Amino acid sequence: MTRRRGIMSDRLKYELADELGFSHKVKDGDWGNITTREAGSLVRAAIERAEKQMSEQESRRR
Repeated sequence: MTRRRGIMSDRLKYELADELGFSHKVKDGDWGNITTREAGSLVRAAIERAEKQMSEQESRRR
């Protein structure tokens, strides 16, 4: 099984980390410093953002 890379841009990851309050842990580019809970929060926030964008796009098509 191949591993998918590049699903989420670095810019988005840093933006979400800032919004979630742990950007200070990843400023040096080391994402190994975040907790599992923080990683989960990052993924949830990214999914919510993607769902919102998809919903907005769908609304524009109508």
